Amino acid sequence: MLKKIIATTLLLVLTLNSTAFSATAPDIDAKASLLMEASTGKILSQQNSDTALPPASVTKVMTLLLIYDAVHNGKIKWTDNVTISEHAASMGGSQIFLEPNEVQTVEVLTKSIAIASANDAAVAMAEFIGGSEDAFVELMNQKAKSLGMKTAHFENACGLDTDNHLLSAKDIAIMSRELITKYPEVTKYTTTWQDTITHTTKKGTTEFGLTNTNKLLKWYNNATGLKTGSTGKALYCLSATAKKDGMELIAVIMAAPDPKLRFREAIQLLDFGFANYKLIHGKKVGEEITDVPIYKGEKDTVKAVVQREFTTLANKGSKAELTTKTEIIPSVQAPVAKGTKLGELVYYIGNKETAATRSSSEPAFICLATRPRRPPTLRAFQSWPRRLHSRSSASRPLAMFSSRFSFLNQLRIFERLSELPTMFSQSRLGLPTLDVMISTMSPFFNL
Repeated sequence: MLKKIIATTLLLVLTLNSTAFSATAPDIDAKASLLMEASTGKILSQQNSDTALPPASVTKVMTLLLIYDAVHNGKIKWTDNVTISEHAASMGGSQIFLEPNEVQTVEVLTKSIAIASANDAAVAMAEFIGGSEDAFVELMNQKAKSLGMKTAHFENACGLDTDNHLLSAKDIAIMSRELITKYPEVTKYTTTWQDTITHTTKKGTTEFGLTNTNKLLKWYNNATGLKTGSTGKALYCLSATAKKDGMELIAVIMAAPDPKLRFREAIQLLDFGFANYKLIHGKKVGEEITDVPIYKGEKDTVKAVVQREFTTLANKGSKAELTTKTEIIPSVQAPVAKGTKLGELVYYIGNKETAATRSSSEPAFICLATRPRRPPTLRAFQSWPRRLHSRSSASRPLAMFSSRFSFLNQLRIFERLSELPTMFSQSRLGLPTLDVMISTMSPFFNL
């Protein structure tokens, strides 16, 4: 019976010409900015990107991220009812005018946050997930730390001005990237220009209109989101996302002096990114690499195929192409368990290696393995080195053999020899001598 297993070896060697990213980014008048490619996390342009500044409602990117995390983890459901507290209903600024004890679903509140930047909806969801807004803020700071947002410090769930509520442009790009790459379905709301919700209270039922605060949806054809923000301290902020030709960019603008400028400068950054960079993809998922011989299996070979596609960023002006070198182990012994190393993929742009990433946790291949004809005697074999050292000089050839070859090759040699009893003489231990082992196995292992 065939078993589908995952081989978890990945070697990605990426070469970048030192002049590949030489295009000049536009000058930005806002206090801080950053342009990032979402799939790779490559920063294409930055200005004061590590400066801690008030983020205003761009804060809600983290609020949305934690909402989607909670749904993904099964803690809450989109259909769950949320009862609005006095505290949530009291939020000022942008809001959907929720009333105390009003009931709305998680989906409605999330939609209101993403489209209309509703402070009351954000605090209501914070209380629903964390038990209180303060507890939710602790979750926000924990998440920021886990994502490597080094400057971030949250004091509330909605972004209203308060002391020490600070993020950098790089922090905003990091959490924005996490949201759109982990939960791309968020664009269902962030690309919606207008929608409605229904209030049901003691006063009756009324319809309330939502209009997206992100004008890029009207001004920029490729816009996919993400979040605006403005307060007296923060001035005008924006985390803008856009997708074109399969590449998604994140442009962050902080502390722009007027609302239109933040959109214009975000567009300048996005245009710069799309005009100068492109994604290059490696072998496609499911593509067969080669057949790997399998020793003592019901089949002679197993297929190694790509499971995860490799993507890198390159300058559009570069003529260098992505090339691949495949290094596969000569054979594998059954049973092939999950996590078995089958080989390495080496990717090049140009002719030189300038960086390498090795991983034993990201799957590069899938192979189809078979059951062994008989289980190997690992336990008995593992005890042989100890037995050899405690015996007479007649065992020294075997000790030499044990030190000369790896454990796997020793096992494979002894198993092959066990099937060929007439090809060698026996030593005092009842095992083959070193000379006979080498001469017998050399055709199999090129010894």
